[in-house]
Amino acid sequence: MRDHFHKELKDLENGMLKMGSIVEESIRKSIQSLREQDLDLADQVLAEDDLIDNYEVELEEMAIKLIALQQPVAIDLRKIIVISKLVTDLERIGDHACNIANMVKNIGKEPLIKPLIDIPKMTDIVAERLQSSLQAFVEMDVEKAREIARRDEEVDILDEQIIRELITFMIEDPSNVRQATSLIFISRFLERIGDHATNVCERIIYMKTGERYNY
Repeated sequence: MRDHFHKELKDLENGMLKMGSIVEESIRKSIQSLREQDLDLADQVLAEDDLIDNYEVELEEMAIKLIALQQPVAIDLRKIIVISKLVTDLERIGDHACNIANMVKNIGKEPLIKPLIDIPKMTDIVAERLQSSLQAFVEMDVEKAREIARRDEEVDILDEQIIRELITFMIEDPSNVRQATSLIFISRFLERIGDHATNVCERIIYMKTGERYNY
């Protein structure tokens, strides 16, 4: 009976990790579509959101059945609860990737008002933090989770820097307002993705220790 439970728990974990890899790919594709002004790729990000939403529904149902039928306790119960919350974080990250894709479509083929340097840098940081936080989940590594959570400030600093620069562009030339506003939204969506990666780390700490931390 317990072997069957642990197999189902592993299936739930693997499903969450697969969802995580799809979401990470969506983040990278959304910014790639911006850099290349590839509207077809932006549409692909939007279309793939249904796949992410389906994962959320299926994994939540799996988690509910495990709790109802197997009545897990202690760390097994916390793990199932944490996975269900991680799935929600991942779905919201997927939504932010779609929001970015929509901003890309707003900009369209209009020449970019500045070279993209900080936004791709910010993307690399948040995508890597998401990937590392999910690896910390697999390893149940609390110290790694704490370290990743502390790096959230890097993303906040870049977000503020991007916004300041784009506001300057708008002040200097009002014709930049529409595109600069879209780029500000993109930066803010990336910052929110970083917040969700921090949530993942906080949930890992809770899963392993039963204690709640906010970073």
